[in-house]
Amino acid sequence: MSQELLNRLLSSDTLVLIVGGSIAIVAIIANAIRAVVRSTTQERTRREIAAYIAEGSMTPEQGERLLVAGESHKKPCG
Repeated sequence: MSQELLNRLLSSDTLVLIVGGSIAIVAIIANAIRAVVRSTTQERTRREIAAYIAEGSMTPEQGERLLVAGESHKKPCG
């Protein structure tokens, strides 16, 4: 790499863009990972409640109340 190219990359304007872009990319990736983990956890909970209902240790009404309570917790107030 030539010295002029290195100086251009390390100039303040370019460095700000590189750092800002890197932060944005990391934030987008972190948000995607968080969404995948959340949906996986929700599906696992639904399967566990269905298993409890199937084995008879929980009534369908109790399972429905649990699922509805989890959904109302996610909704924003207002």
